[in-house]
Amino acid sequence: GINEATRAGEKVRENNIAIDVAFTSLLTRALDTTHYILTESKQQWIPVYKSWRLNERHYGGLQGLNKDDARKEFGEEQVHIWRRSYDVKPPAETEEQREAYLADRRYNHLDKRMMPYSESLKDTLVRVIPFWTDHISQYLLDGQTVLVSAHGNSIRALIKYLEDVSDEDIINYEIKTGAPLVYELTDDLEVIDKYYL
Repeated sequence: GINEATRAGEKVRENNIAIDVAFTSLLTRALDTTHYILTESKQQWIPVYKSWRLNERHYGGLQGLNKDDARKEFGEEQVHIWRRSYDVKPPAETEEQREAYLADRRYNHLDKRMMPYSESLKDTLVRVIPFWTDHISQYLLDGQTVLVSAHGNSIRALIKYLEDVSDEDIINYEIKTGAPLVYELTDDLEVIDKYYL
């Protein structure tokens, strides 16, 4: 958690990466990660934009359950299908879960009809990519260096889009936590190179 984020910021600083703008989700762990990376790299003054579109995939009725509890309740095979399928959603959240989710102040500015009851990885991609095209990519097209601090599945969605990864391959794509993944892009935002710091 904190140690990984701090180390990520150190790597950004050691590699002299000058970040112009940061994007993150509305979830605490991504907000904290952004803070530690920018603080450690001595760039905490740059603009940070937050969006629910970068939030982690919504696991619906599985929210709040750890993997072991979910396996006990639904079976190991079914949980594996939900977690590692591209277009299969877990069961929808209950009305009680929904009320708690929608009562969270960080979502007050959103049309509640936009908020999912459950998401597949495909749904996550549909949510994330408009934010990429409408916001993040605009800074990149202006030649700026962008930090995106998000979550396993929202990052997976961006990788699928940027690298044109197949539906079958993206579900097994492993992303290192706390390790900065750098993309070098052409002026047309085609991937030239990618590497972990």
